Parts: sequence; C-alpha cells; structure tokens
Amino acid sequence: MQYRKNRYGEDISILGFGCMRFTRKGGGIDIDKAEQEILKAAAGGVNYFDTAYIYPGSEACLGEVLKRNPGLREKINIATKLPQYLIKNRAAIDRYFDEELNRLNTDHIDYYLMHMLTDLKAFENLQKNGIEDWIRQKKAEGKIRNIGFSFHGNTEMFLKILNAYDWDFCQIQYNYMDEVSQAGREGLMAAAAKGIPVIIMEPLRGGKLVDLLPPEAKKLIEEDEKKRSAAELAFRWLWNQPEVTCVLSGMNSLEMVEENCRTASNAEAGEFGPEDFALIDRIKSLINAKIKVGCTGCGYCMPCPKGVDIPGAFRCYNEMFMEGKSVGRHEYFQVVGLRKEPALPTQCVGCGRCESHCPQHISIIKELKNAKAALLPLHYRIAIEVGRRFVMK
Repeated sequence: MQYRKNRYGEDISILGFGCMRFTRKGGGIDIDKAEQEILKAAAGGVNYFDTAYIYPGSEACLGEVLKRNPGLREKINIATKLPQYLIKNRAAIDRYFDEELNRLNTDHIDYYLMHMLTDLKAFENLQKNGIEDWIRQKKAEGKIRNIGFSFHGNTEMFLKILNAYDWDFCQIQYNYMDEVSQAGREGLMAAAAKGIPVIIMEPLRGGKLVDLLPPEAKKLIEEDEKKRSAAELAFRWLWNQPEVTCVLSGMNSLEMVEENCRTASNAEAGEFGPEDFALIDRIKSLINAKIKVGCTGCGYCMPCPKGVDIPGAFRCYNEMFMEGKSVGRHEYFQVVGLRKEPALPTQCVGCGRCESHCPQHISIIKELKNAKAALLPLHYRIAIEVGRRFVMK
C-alpha cells in the first residue's frame, strides 16, 4: 500500500474504504460479509474508512466490526460526517455527534466532515450555531483529530468554502469525467496550494466508469498493452496527481478489495505518459457521445415521496444508450418493474424535492420524463403490469 501525508505528516493510505455501498441483505447490511471485506482491506494496508450519519446502517456496521475485532480501531482512521443540513441549534450538533460515537463504538473521530456543503450559506448557518467553538472544544478534548468538509457544487462555491475556515482536509467528487465540473481540477489545485489534503469520492462515478462504459471504450481498454482494468485505469489517473491524497472506493466484494489494494501498492504520482492521457481522452469522447444523464447513483435524491427509484431509472436509461436499448429495458423490467412496491417514473408528481438534494444538479423531473418515454414504451408497460400481477400472486 502506498501512503500520502495528511496536514500533520501522518500517513493516509492512497486507497480508502467507502462504506456507503456495503452489501444489503434482508432489509439491512450484511455485516458478516462487510466484516470480511473490511478486515481484508485493513490487512492490505487501507487505513481510511469513510462513512456518514445518513448512510443507512453504515456507521453501526463499521462499529460492530470494530467491536468484534479488538485492536482494529487503533490501526485505522474513521471518517464520518455531521448532517449539517439537519442542524438547527448547538444542541443538535452534540446530539448527532454523540450518536455517531455510539454507533461507531469509539471515543473519537479521526476525520470529521461537514457533510455535503453546496454553498457558503450552509457553512454560515453552522457558524451561527457555534460550530467553530464546538470544533475547538472537540479537538481540545481529543474527540476530533481533523476537521473537514465534503462538497458538491460548482468550483466558485468550493473556493469560497475552502477559504472560509482553517480546514484540515476536504472531500470532493473527482474523476476523469468530472475534471472540470464540481470542484474540479481547479479546486483540487487550490486545496493543495493551501496544504490541505484532498479525499476523492466517486472515482468511478458510482461504478459507471466500469460497468456502463460503451463497448468501444471497453475494447480500447482490453487492447491496451498495459493490461489495466477499467477501474485500475481510473484509479491510476487519480493517483498520478500528487495533489490527490486518498481515493475512496465503495468496495463490496473481496475480489474488488484485492484488486484495488494491488493497484494501490505500486501506483505513483507522475507515472502517466502521453499514451495514457491519450487513452483517457479517447474513452471520455466515447462516453460523452453515449451518456444521457450524469447520475452517479449516490442516492441523495432518495427517498422519493412517491416511491420512484430515481437512480435505478437513470442507470437503466443510460444503459440503453451505452449497452443497447433492449439491455437497459430488460434490466429495468427486472430490477425496478417487478418490485412489490411500484417505483416507476410514472409515479413522479414533480414536487422537486429530489432536485434540491441532487449533488449533480440534474434536472431530475425533466430527465425522468425522458427516461419514462425511453424505458417504458407501451409493450413494456403492459409486460411490467402483467409481470407484477404474476409475481404478486
């Protein structure tokens, strides 16, 4: 495992474990499976584990694994997040933080983030509720070691938030498709110039830079003489940049953990040559020619008040144009259409709640209409209705 330094000279593994996508089983997280993956990652040198208050069951799962494995806590760094969008007063900050400590079975958080800051007003609201004094107190007590923020928004707003406080680190969405969107390369470089470590989320755009690559792009990768997988190529593009401190991966299989740890064992800054950048550029061109909606599947738009599976609709909608219409429609029929509780875009009433929470600023209402038209022609709507009646018998 390769390591890069935090603001205080401590090692952070360049591969971090993103705990948002643990495998679910029976309505909850499959803790036994997650435990195997966490232990495998830790044995491989991963020392940064990222979760959040609002990831269903995630903090409690990580806390249970720590409880089951004495000594593990001292070997890893826990990163979790204050749900700043729920904060109304100083007491609420303490309440959420104490609940997180309890869930995680720990007495301190190594890397604590203000979750999902999208504009300066959100941080100013925290300031009005005493967040700066609170941070000083928790740091003095040893309950927080590093303070940071995770960001979804545009570059201009990222720079304002970056300069609004003396942060220890930050977390941004960044990958070879988002080089000039959200915080982007400009934001990455600005943080690095201030000596602020940058944690990367969505390095594979929710898996889309692997699972939903156009066939032509997959062929390019297969024919590349360096024989890198799609995931490895995307990770190495990030680690090629010395300004990137740690890249989070939502690993939910032992094979994924093994592959990513293997890549992170020898990835180095500056290893890319002209041919590597040319390959990335060709892949980007092929993706941009196919993709319809820039959804990463993060789930911040959920739950929909009317039960629509928004990420599921967009994933299959994109799949129609990247893998073939029949592939996307068949996938949608199986994974969304046949559910006991209907979750179709026909249920959307245009309330807009989802759009207010979308980190990608997608026009969800409009794109759901497009997805509905593409995914649900008359014969598919009939097939879904017939199929649901059969399944519900």
